[in-house]
Amino acid sequence: MTTPGNRVYTKLTRPDPDLVEAFRCQATPNIADNMSRMFCACSAVSPVLPGMRLCGPAFTVKVNPGDNLFIHKALDLAGPGDIVVVDGQGDTTNALIGEIMVRYAASRGLGGLVLDGAIRDYDGIAAFAKLPVFSRGYTPMGPYKNGCGEINTVIACGGAVVRPGDIVVGDADGVVFVPLADARAVLEATRAIATKEKQIFADIEDGRYDRTWVEAKLRLAGTDVVDDVYRF
Repeated sequence: MTTPGNRVYTKLTRPDPDLVEAFRCQATPNIADNMSRMFCACSAVSPVLPGMRLCGPAFTVKVNPGDNLFIHKALDLAGPGDIVVVDGQGDTTNALIGEIMVRYAASRGLGGLVLDGAIRDYDGIAAFAKLPVFSRGYTPMGPYKNGCGEINTVIACGGAVVRPGDIVVGDADGVVFVPLADARAVLEATRAIATKEKQIFADIEDGRYDRTWVEAKLRLAGTDVVDDVYRF
């Protein structure tokens, strides 16, 4: 029997690499729109640099607030292209990683780091810029290494549920987690909405953008539209 809160699973089911690559060029808002505008980390989890993007399978880690022992273990276990996603319970008192860990993760070919917690060595991580890092904040206060934690179990990150092997996509807007079981359907729907957006952009430029839906929605909501000045 494994001990909840103190266990490491060394293996996970990873998605087809071609499926992961197909998501790499998709925008996170379009992906989220095709999952009922859910399954996103909260806006506090953001990239260290605006241009940072990531896409890959979730290698999940749960830690006690301010403790990074299990993150160190995850960096040794994760494979090339994996995104290490850390449930730090949103605590930003102590940093969970710093520049050394980021450089080590990059040397092992990892695809990026997403932390529901803080980092430190911001200037060094930003200057290194060879590995995309998303976090909730920054602090000079370092981490502890006492445990406990979990690796490759179901976690929460920025308010979203993340399972090992889910597809993680991050860009300037934030991070979205695509459940592996739904990934192909979500991809097709996301491609369709991207095509639809291109047509909308063209219609705006040509002055043909149909806005009748706005009035229809207002009528459905029972909104009073008064063609007069508000008097008080």
